[in-house]
Amino acid sequence: MPQTASRPAPGRPAHLTVAERAARGKAARAEVPRSSHATFEPLPDRPDPVELLEHQAKTRVPELVPIRYGRMLLGPFTFYRGAALIMAADLAATPRSGLTVQCCGDAHLSNFGVFASPERRLVFDINDFDETFPGPWEWDLKRLGASLILAARDRGFSKGVADDAVRAAAACYRERMSAFAEMRVLDVWYAQVSMDAVAQYFKKDRDLSARIMKKKKQALSQTSEAVIPKLTALVDGRPKIKDNPPLIYHIQTGATDFAKHNKNHLEQYRKSLHHDRQVLFNRYRLEDVAIKVVGVGSVGTRCYLALFVADDDEPLFLQIKEARRSVLETPRGKSRFAHQGYRVVYGQRLMQASSDIFLGWFSSKHGHDYYIRQFRDMKVSAEPETFKPSTLVGYATLCGWTLARAHAKAGDAATIAGYLGSTDQFDSALAKYSEAYANQAERDFELFQAAIRSGRLNTDPAKAADLGFLI
Repeated sequence: MPQTASRPAPGRPAHLTVAERAARGKAARAEVPRSSHATFEPLPDRPDPVELLEHQAKTRVPELVPIRYGRMLLGPFTFYRGAALIMAADLAATPRSGLTVQCCGDAHLSNFGVFASPERRLVFDINDFDETFPGPWEWDLKRLGASLILAARDRGFSKGVADDAVRAAAACYRERMSAFAEMRVLDVWYAQVSMDAVAQYFKKDRDLSARIMKKKKQALSQTSEAVIPKLTALVDGRPKIKDNPPLIYHIQTGATDFAKHNKNHLEQYRKSLHHDRQVLFNRYRLEDVAIKVVGVGSVGTRCYLALFVADDDEPLFLQIKEARRSVLETPRGKSRFAHQGYRVVYGQRLMQASSDIFLGWFSSKHGHDYYIRQFRDMKVSAEPETFKPSTLVGYATLCGWTLARAHAKAGDAATIAGYLGSTDQFDSALAKYSEAYANQAERDFELFQAAIRSGRLNTDPAKAADLGFLI
């Protein structure tokens, strides 16, 4: 059984002072020392990683699963991106501080990025919450740390650079958490990692500063209006989403059934929005819907791109994504969340500094849960394949900062800060764990490659799946 301290549930005990909560966190070290997080040793009965992927694929659209495997086959880092389930199973057997937050659940470095707040300010934040679930704060850091090691190896960086990146993320997380512990509750809630603050923080790093300015410019061009020429064409005078199978395509059979149920789906979604945003959404009409394959880990789940239009020609693209049980939740028994789309939206609103105004959810007649968000609303992601060594270390710092802000908002900063302390003991432990787990991920990737070569897993793109009866 994993070593776990007996600590309170998430939240801030109102009757305890900051000092008392910090002392509670410090006391947790006696049960689960910070150094205990350094090791990773696979259990003797560790599940076969390929079997876990095969089991996961059974509930996905079979025609799309080969695309997922093909993307994971690009290298250990991309394999790791699609292997959140495998790592979640491994994390469950590791030491736990007992200090719970709302976790991202898949906090690898590519799930951070830039997007627009409702006030149209560019912010840096976590941008993927498909696996969000209450859990130990250190799980998110371990997921981030191992991704930094794999990204460094993918770029051919030295072991020292990889180690520096993980330590930078851990140190920034620890220092920022300590600062958040001293802040007023509302100040923590309002805190944002704005692009202006990021530019100021990294002003002496010429490469990262140049990248920040480039990303700001790129983000401003990522709007529904800007992408409509690329994604749509006029058909009988009306905009329709272009087909590009097997990645974007329309339903061929069952279209009448699909259209009939859209009305019910959209009404459910509308009711999930805040009342003022219901008024806004009512000004749009649905123009077109197409299936769109996205990401790595999400491939094979039911994902759609919907085009809405207000007045005569004001476009709005919304992404409709199937939400499944989080990999952090025990797969057996009744889920803690009655609706998985609500789970995603709840976690995103809780962890992000400022969330998309169109976040909502609905269920289909076939029992699938979905959440909806804007598509490409000034959203840009990192490009680790272009990083220099100093860029990776700087980016790791930024991710640690962002994760601390999210956990401080969703949990108790003072208790976590008390556990971490002011030394680099946890930083060192995370660096050792991250290297060990990156080694495990590379071994798992080799097993995955062997399964592809033997024909056990298939990467040949199949005929575009027809999800008409599956929504």
